[in-house]
Amino acid sequence: MKTAEVSNRRKIGRPLSFNPDQALDQAIRLFWKHGYESTSISHLTAAMGVTAPSLYAAFGDKRALFMAALQRYLGTPITAEALIANAATARDAAIELLTNSALAFTGEHTPPGCLLATATASCSAASAEVQEALAEIRRGFGRQLRDKIQADMANGRLPTGTEAETLSGHVMAVIQGMSSLARDGASRQSLLAIAGSALQAWPSQERQPA
Repeated sequence: MKTAEVSNRRKIGRPLSFNPDQALDQAIRLFWKHGYESTSISHLTAAMGVTAPSLYAAFGDKRALFMAALQRYLGTPITAEALIANAATARDAAIELLTNSALAFTGEHTPPGCLLATATASCSAASAEVQEALAEIRRGFGRQLRDKIQADMANGRLPTGTEAETLSGHVMAVIQGMSSLARDGASRQSLLAIAGSALQAWPSQERQPA
């Protein structure tokens, strides 16, 4: 959901008294640090510097605010989707995903771990819709990497017997595990070492046909 679309929900003649982008940045940090369910409306209004009526008028309910914050989070230049798409090979994509995850999960100015993995880690059934939305985003990244692996198999960069689904799942599982370790206090150096170790499972590349 784009910010412009969210802004259209406001009542005509009642301009926003706050910056929506800055407010969403604050919401991202809260959802990232405390999770979806543990972040209350009062927490959000205090951090965003708005009243509850203003928040509802601008973004709708808490779920709608979270989805708007999620879209802003995913709209940054360095995303898993962009890293996979721009990588020359599937192995390069895996390196970029694992390395950038280690760096992002231990950012100096952001909460530890990954919003996609931590926001609904302890949610109840009441938040099933939000959980499914995040799960589908993660599955989408996995499918994109799987397709890249399959393309490398077709052009001879990977052995034809490579299990693309398993190899992609391995990378995504390591990334989610790294997020949990970061939340537990693991250092950047430790996560980078884990990323390097995970790549040792990558199949040996074959020579491309002449």
